[in-house]
Amino acid sequence: MLDGILMLLVLFNLFSLGSTRISASIRVVAYQGAAIGVVPLFLPGKIPGGILVTIVLVTLLIKAGILPWFLRYAQKRVNVRREEKPFVGASASILSGVAALGTAFFISSRLPIPFAVASPFIVPVALSVSLTGFFIIISRAEALSQVIGYLILENGIYLFGIALLLEQPLLVELGMLLDVFVGIFVMGITVFHISREFEHTDTSRLSGLADWLPEVKRSE
Repeated sequence: MLDGILMLLVLFNLFSLGSTRISASIRVVAYQGAAIGVVPLFLPGKIPGGILVTIVLVTLLIKAGILPWFLRYAQKRVNVRREEKPFVGASASILSGVAALGTAFFISSRLPIPFAVASPFIVPVALSVSLTGFFIIISRAEALSQVIGYLILENGIYLFGIALLLEQPLLVELGMLLDVFVGIFVMGITVFHISREFEHTDTSRLSGLADWLPEVKRSE
């Protein structure tokens, strides 16, 4: 069952790389968060039932509920439907995702992990999710798409932390969730203000301010 969930995460990665629709990407992030949220249920080890239920419920609430809702709210406010001009096209992005998956398996095979994990695929999939999120951040022009990439990146980090669940205290995991919640909240506010001031959220067009500012100074 755990390997099936990890396979879904890989498919979600490829879909998010190939999709230019913001609403579809937000749904994928929600599904990915839900899949990661139930991973602790399939981990071996003596995890107290109360702690296990808390981890699952808090993760599902934040990753599959609050954060996707906040992204949908931001999308409606800025009125952005799709990524019009990504720096990397959909086909090349999917190929990059496949390459990232292969790289993740190569790196994980070289990592000296001194403890047993629930599945041999959990570490490489976690790395591939993080690499996918990082690629989306640098290959998309829309600020909201970059926020989605940041969330996918954190999902990979959290999945890697889940693999270490028996080695790390619960406080660390909850602290990671709090960090990403604050990060997405701040980014959402930033996206809203960018849209209000410049009537778009295409970050590549903001580089034009470097040429515009000297002209303003000369006119003064």
